[in-house]
Amino acid sequence: MARWLPIAIKAVILAGSVVLIAVLPRYMGEFRLSQFTFVALYFIALLGLNILTGYNGQISLAQGAFMGIGGYVSALLILGRPGLELYQLDPPGWLPLGDGMTPVFTIPIAGLVTGVIGVLFGIPALRLAGVSLALATFAMAVSMPTLAKRFESVTGGGGGIGLTLPETPFGWDISTRHWLYYEAWVTAGIMFLLAWLMVRGRLGRAWRSLRDGEVAAISSGVSPALYKTLAFGVSSFYAGVAGALLVIEVSFINPDTFPVSLSILLLASAVIGGLGSLGGVIFGALILEFLPVYSQDPPLISADFSTQAPSVVFGALLIAIVFVLPGGFAGLFRRLGLTITKLASRAGQARTRPAPSPSDS
Repeated sequence: MARWLPIAIKAVILAGSVVLIAVLPRYMGEFRLSQFTFVALYFIALLGLNILTGYNGQISLAQGAFMGIGGYVSALLILGRPGLELYQLDPPGWLPLGDGMTPVFTIPIAGLVTGVIGVLFGIPALRLAGVSLALATFAMAVSMPTLAKRFESVTGGGGGIGLTLPETPFGWDISTRHWLYYEAWVTAGIMFLLAWLMVRGRLGRAWRSLRDGEVAAISSGVSPALYKTLAFGVSSFYAGVAGALLVIEVSFINPDTFPVSLSILLLASAVIGGLGSLGGVIFGALILEFLPVYSQDPPLISADFSTQAPSVVFGALLIAIVFVLPGGFAGLFRRLGLTITKLASRAGQARTRPAPSPSDS
């Protein structure tokens, strides 16, 4: 009984989460709904980063940059052409040309294109590890906004690309914000299932073996070049999907939509959620979306100080969370699960222990 208890608890939590996500829009306004849509797309980006860093052991500070690539791919597909051209209008502006794709169909394409770019980036990154790899990926995050401004004919430069909110499909009688919410969370559910299948199978075992001991993994026939590059590609694919969802949600993209700080915060959120755990990713996504807002009016801190220096409060709260939860939220729930299992095992042993006979007394 105790052996099946953790599985039963996880199944109940998963079912409860699905029901909660499905009914949540009925009890909140569109602004709060948009916030939880961002939680979904951050959840997807963090799933990919956790696969790369938590399961494969490669530190990346470029997840935000890959989200930007996916966002630009989606925006250009929605506009219906590979580039933008500036026309002299009255007043001057961007003139859309052609019929673009339906936004939802651009999501997998954006993921695939970004995944290919991630594989190409992962090949030279094979020579790097640890801090050197982190610096290389950080360089990509820094250069991405500059490159987006440089190729103005494609990206729109600093002015960016403006889109229109998609209409609710299939004749559903719900608002656009409700549709975008369900679109993001259904995509997140599909991406979570794919990640679970990967980490539970041969691919996940190979990633973990390289993370825990590369020499032993090589002696067992695991190819570091293949699996490390594949991890970069999978992580980038997830980032591209998240970036496409973000652009569809805000209907706009420019180089500042995916700043360098986003990549850093994604890595910090992955650590807080718990590296090497898919379930803990949701807590990292919630922290990433709501902690900056909460930092502007936290308890036990002067309102004037938190308003004037919210980034300081945000950093202090991050340090406090890491100090209290060194293994992240996943580590906390893992310890709680072990405690519950031990208590259930002891209770089962107490019930099956034979009662002492009168002769024993």
